[in-house]
Amino acid sequence: MALPGRSRRAMTVAPSSTPGPSIPRDPTRADRAFLLALIVLGGSYLLVLGAMLVADASYTSPSHLWKALRSPEIRYAIHLSFLTCTLTAILSVWVAVPIGYLMARWRFPGRALVDALLDIPIVLPPLVIGLSLLILFQTPPGRAIERFIPVTYAIPSVILAQFMVACAFAVRTMRATFDLISPRQEHVALTLGCSRPQAFWWVVIPEAKRGILTAGTLAWARALGEFGPILVFSGATRMKTEVLPTTVFLELSVGNLEAAVAVSLLMVVAAVAVLLIIRTFGAQESIGRPL
Repeated sequence: MALPGRSRRAMTVAPSSTPGPSIPRDPTRADRAFLLALIVLGGSYLLVLGAMLVADASYTSPSHLWKALRSPEIRYAIHLSFLTCTLTAILSVWVAVPIGYLMARWRFPGRALVDALLDIPIVLPPLVIGLSLLILFQTPPGRAIERFIPVTYAIPSVILAQFMVACAFAVRTMRATFDLISPRQEHVALTLGCSRPQAFWWVVIPEAKRGILTAGTLAWARALGEFGPILVFSGATRMKTEVLPTTVFLELSVGNLEAAVAVSLLMVVAAVAVLLIIRTFGAQESIGRPL
């Protein structure tokens, strides 16, 4: 009968020193000071950003905005901007998906170099990107392309200039998306008889749908504000290669500040509207997705 007694004594142990779940407590003075510091630091940036938008809105008027919308040059710039930004976003996603998938799933020689090359459009000044494109199409291969398709100082140059910068942001978004997707389901699909392309299209792409939407939105918004490469590679020719950023530059160059501010507000409204629509759509999709 000694064994049961020993077991009872063994079961009587001292309280564990391992900390358990934290007990909710009232915020201390240090907590409130820390939260206040976060609000002040973050709010200062939001305050300056909001002040800039308010200053732009107060400088112009509905009559200036309506006059800008009635201008044939500005209407052409609006149409060309939306057309080129949409094509740029489609091309960016089309390229970013395979690059992001390869960088997230495979380890290969020279991967670090490829990773560094993908960041060049992000870290370089956009003006340098435009100058590099201009020099590229002065080489024999570039001149050969221009024999069939006029690129420099034409509409294709606008799309190419926007694409070279916006695609880098889409690639980063898609790589982060594929990094967050577990390869387990893809491996299961392969063991069940799917080929690699079938597993990619039927398993990976549906999981990456929100990332693709984000990458396209980011590329579109980035292309809308592109100015430096377009000015160097495409020029700022009225009714030909004029987009909204170059319109602001041209209006400022002739001293028409009211029209420049009106076009700037149009760009702000367009960018905010697109971002809100896409993010609302993405939020509704995530809510409706089964757990």
